[in-house]
Amino acid sequence: MKMEHYIAQLLYRYQCVTVPGFGAFLTEIQPAQLLESSNTFYPPKKVISFNSHLKNNDGLLANHIAQAEKINYEIAVQNISKEIALWKNALLNQQNVVLKLVGTLHLNTSGTLSFEAASQINFNTSSFGLNTFVSPLVQREILEKMPEVVVNEPIVMIPETVTSSRNSYLKYAAVFILALSAAGSIGYKMYNDKMDQELQFVQTEVQKDVQNKIQEATFFIDNPLPNVTLTVREEKKNYHIVAGAFSSEANAERQLKMLQAKGFKGKILERNKYGLVPVLYGSYSTYSESQIALKEIHKTESQEAWLLIKD
Repeated sequence: MKMEHYIAQLLYRYQCVTVPGFGAFLTEIQPAQLLESSNTFYPPKKVISFNSHLKNNDGLLANHIAQAEKINYEIAVQNISKEIALWKNALLNQQNVVLKLVGTLHLNTSGTLSFEAASQINFNTSSFGLNTFVSPLVQREILEKMPEVVVNEPIVMIPETVTSSRNSYLKYAAVFILALSAAGSIGYKMYNDKMDQELQFVQTEVQKDVQNKIQEATFFIDNPLPNVTLTVREEKKNYHIVAGAFSSEANAERQLKMLQAKGFKGKILERNKYGLVPVLYGSYSTYSESQIALKEIHKTESQEAWLLIKD
């Protein structure tokens, strides 16, 4: 059985594919990128990583193999166990486990399991048909700044007799303009004072009239508006962080109480098609919010928490 073939099929549709008793393959969306050194554009893709701490059987891989090979679920679980035994034996003999289209597993010098993802397949279905391409370098012309042209004003020669006579006329004109300005300022101030007095009188009379009408008026409504009922639609939260899945509802309730005691807004989902009751750390409305919460839970609570996307 080539189990890597079934793992690759599930990576297109799910964020987490767990191999029971061995580990889990996780995906994370990486946006489009530009490598400026070679002018190469890369489309959005799913980055594959491996977590050896997630070993619980969530039933996803076994059920997929059972349906694909038309065998019982229990037989599919047994076949997975046999395949894992071969992987572990190869790793102990310092051999690489090459999973076609997924990546390569090997033990490093410290005995820790390492994973190197394959690069030839993009598991992001929204990027289907988008390939890496190299764009030619765009050459931009730099325009030189033109020097400023300074135009010298012509010099006009005025006879001395004309200049002296013109200065005399200008003196008389300036005295006359100052006199007119002074008279105009005085008249304008008197006009403004008169208008302010009349405006204040009119405003006082209007306020008296309004106050009298308010005191005499009686307010009533013959046809009051009907009561309006507002319906607030609850925000959908499709991203759930799973703490564990239990076959016993009592165990699920016990796990929920432990999470709530730690401050999590946990809840229990309905029993899934595999007969397990999922217990949640919490639910989130966006993928980015769930990723932030999942990283924090991995750091402070448990490395076995995983993300369930469900409408």
